[in-house]
Amino acid sequence: MKNEMEFYVGTYTRMGSDGIYHVNLDLQSGKMEEISVTGGVENPSFLAINSTNDRLYSVGEITEDGRRGSVSSFSIKDDGSLTLLGSEQTGGPGPCHLSVVPGDGSVIVTNYAGGSVCMFPVNSESGILEKYSDFHQHEGSSVNKDRQEMPHAHSVTVDKNSKFAYVCDLGKDMIIVYEIDNKGRKLIERNDMNVVVDPGEGPRHFDFHPSLNYAYGINEIGSTISVYDYDRSTGVLSTNQKIPTLPENFDGFNGTADIHVSPDGLFVYGSNRGHDSIVIFSIDQSSGKIHYVGHESSRGETPRNFAMTPSGDLLLAENQDTGDIFSFYRDKTSGKLEFTGESISIPAPVCIKFLNGN
Repeated sequence: MKNEMEFYVGTYTRMGSDGIYHVNLDLQSGKMEEISVTGGVENPSFLAINSTNDRLYSVGEITEDGRRGSVSSFSIKDDGSLTLLGSEQTGGPGPCHLSVVPGDGSVIVTNYAGGSVCMFPVNSESGILEKYSDFHQHEGSSVNKDRQEMPHAHSVTVDKNSKFAYVCDLGKDMIIVYEIDNKGRKLIERNDMNVVVDPGEGPRHFDFHPSLNYAYGINEIGSTISVYDYDRSTGVLSTNQKIPTLPENFDGFNGTADIHVSPDGLFVYGSNRGHDSIVIFSIDQSSGKIHYVGHESSRGETPRNFAMTPSGDLLLAENQDTGDIFSFYRDKTSGKLEFTGESISIPAPVCIKFLNGN
């Protein structure tokens, strides 16, 4: 059994980081050690790795002064080091999330500040991103005038069949669905499949159950998780349940961030920024509904993205505002988390992606 695994950390250079950090993880102890850091991209906040583990893609989250954001491609060498191959503009400000289309390699990017989505072909020989082949500007708003005054495309999740892309738009209170035309490198609007979320919830991130016909979305403004029945053949989502991510006695500010179903499909986890915790729910395998298990402190401030090892034995939680990542053992029977005693300091961590984690 392999005792170590490598991962990359996307960060905000505007908050003092140096770029994308390459880290080694001891799978038994949870100890993390920095290997190297790669610069060359401003605010490489969110990352994605292709299925062959030889290319890493990063957004360049730029919003100020009307500047356009960017997406960059890196080659991953045998030793895990990164080499910048090139960058392309995303057509809008504030790109915050991206996904690689499985089996095809195209990259889809969401612009949060611009409220738009774009698709990038990838050169089959070089792995370099080409100019975006399709661009969609969202329109509309919702009830929260401070956060939902315009569209905010916050994440894009591609189904395992590479047929549909699901975009959580926080500003529109909607999951917007696109059919993926791999041959034409286009995103076809499927308004008939869009999911309207309750007003003021602010959908942010989304994850599919690994084997059953369910999906889970986390709502940033409402601090809730929505459960969906998922038709794998048609791609249609139907609302099943909504449940809060906070304990009843918490009355402070909170905004959720990330959500992941465990690799075994038995639990779902979400991050709370404000309560500064990872919330844990068990999944009823017959209905997809979730049931509260507990909360685990993230041991820092403002937990953004978090990640589980492919085996599901460890969970890594990163705290943006305190600049640290903590590792936790995951009990596969109860779903609960136990701090390993190990942590690492990395400035403004936003995203974790495991190498060979696909």
